[in-house]
Amino acid sequence: MTQARPRGRPRAFHDKTEQNTIQSLDRAMALLRALAKTNGLTLTELADRSGQSAATVYRVLVTLQGHEIVEFEEGAQRWHVGAGAFRIGSGFLRRANVAERSRGAMQALMRATGETANLGIENRDEVLFLTQVETHEAIRAFFPPGTRSPMHVSGIGKALLAYYPEARVARIVAEKGLNGFTSLSITSEASLARDLARTRERGFAIDDQERAEGMRCVAAPIFNAHGEPVAGLSVSGPAFRMTLSEATRMGQEVRRAADSVTAAIGGSTPG
Repeated sequence: MTQARPRGRPRAFHDKTEQNTIQSLDRAMALLRALAKTNGLTLTELADRSGQSAATVYRVLVTLQGHEIVEFEEGAQRWHVGAGAFRIGSGFLRRANVAERSRGAMQALMRATGETANLGIENRDEVLFLTQVETHEAIRAFFPPGTRSPMHVSGIGKALLAYYPEARVARIVAEKGLNGFTSLSITSEASLARDLARTRERGFAIDDQERAEGMRCVAAPIFNAHGEPVAGLSVSGPAFRMTLSEATRMGQEVRRAADSVTAAIGGSTPG
């Protein structure tokens, strides 16, 4: 007997969103999102915010309460997100791997810019490249997984440093130094501070031939749920093709791609 193939949707499924949604579940999710944005709401406040009657909202809340998705604070008469919601959300964390969630964004970034897209993290106060999506151009940047780079001469490194606490940046500089690799390398703390301030201002970092002559890189950080930089996304390519003006234009695309990964892993971009 042939075993049926596992399915995630009914065989006759067609993506007709309005026909395939359950209105009561939509209402419940809207109430849950409203609670998640506050430190608790009363029944009246929830009804006002959702545009639903208090009786309807109460039925939804009691149903969610039965699954510990919401909790009721008797003294203040407020409803809160419950422990059950946290337990369900924790299941997401098991698949919110940065490398896994970055792959689609990297592929889209390579297609949009025509240059190689890279993903890196900080490891032992250096940039460690995890993966890349290579351009089809004959001349291209290449950082095999496991490649390391000093942070101060790396687009990803500077994108991360820009959002680190000052004390952490100072420690890394003190321990690793600011060695020069080309005539454009940043080798003074004052210059690095100015570069990091500019990175924060525009939302992306530029490695202007600072690690290797003839190569430029544009990078933006990926943030976790605490608003901390945990990885960096970049595009890199030869300077003759990736001019400074082109790198600046690409910066906005890199920033958007990094933000999309931040959202995909449940992260939060600092305000």
